[in-house]
Amino acid sequence: MTVTGAAPPDVPRSALADTVLDRLTTAYAAAADPGRAAAMGAYMKDVTPFLGIPTPARRALSRTVLAGTARPDEADCTAVALRCWALPEREYHYFAVDFLRRHAARCSPGFLPVTRYLVTTVPWWDTVDLLAAHVVGALVAAAPELTAAMDVWITDDDLWVARTALLHQLRYKERTDADRLFVYCLRQSGHPDFFIRKAIGWALREYAKTDPGAVRDFLARERGRFAPLTVREALKNVGA
Repeated sequence: MTVTGAAPPDVPRSALADTVLDRLTTAYAAAADPGRAAAMGAYMKDVTPFLGIPTPARRALSRTVLAGTARPDEADCTAVALRCWALPEREYHYFAVDFLRRHAARCSPGFLPVTRYLVTTVPWWDTVDLLAAHVVGALVAAAPELTAAMDVWITDDDLWVARTALLHQLRYKERTDADRLFVYCLRQSGHPDFFIRKAIGWALREYAKTDPGAVRDFLARERGRFAPLTVREALKNVGA
C-alpha cells in the first residue's frame, strides 16, 4: 500500500507543533529498536517503516513528550497531524492518531479534509480504523451536517474512504442512524475487497450490541447481497 498521491493540506504555523515535534522525534529516535522494527513492519505488510517501539513504551514516551504542553486548537491539531504524517516511520502516525483522538472536540467541521488526507495517505487499517471511529465519527457527531460528506464518502472509489464512512458510527451506540448504516452497507455490499466486506460486518456487529433485532431483521431481508464473511462477522454475537 502506498501514498495515494493526494496533495497534503497546508500546514499551519504552530508553536505547539514545533515543540511537540522536536520532543517527539528526539524521544522516539532514542527508543528505536531496529530488530523489532523489522518484525513490526512485516506484520503490517511493510506499509511503512517502523522504529520498533512497542505500544506501551511508545505511549509512555508520548506522555513525556506532551507533559506541560498547552491544549491545542484546530491549527495545532492540523500541524501536529500533518507534520507527523510527513515522517516515514509508523510510530509518528500513531502519535498523531492518538493526539487527534484526544483532541477531536477542539476541531471544527473544517477539519474533515485533513482527516480525508490522513486516511488516504499510506493507508492501512491500523490508522484508518481509529481515525474513522474516534476522529471522523466525533466530527460528524458534533456537526451533523457532515453526514452529507459521509454520504459522498461511502461512494468513493478509494476503499479507505468508503471504509471510513462505514465505520464512522462505530461508537455511536443508541445514537446510530440505523437507516443510514444499513444504506451504506447495501451500497457497498458487492465490493470485492476484504477490507470493505469486513468493515460492513464489523459495523453491523457493533450496532447489534445496541439493537440486535434490527440487525437480524436487516440481514433476514438482505442476506443474499452480502459475502459470507460479512454475514458471519455481523451475526457473531447475536446468532442467525
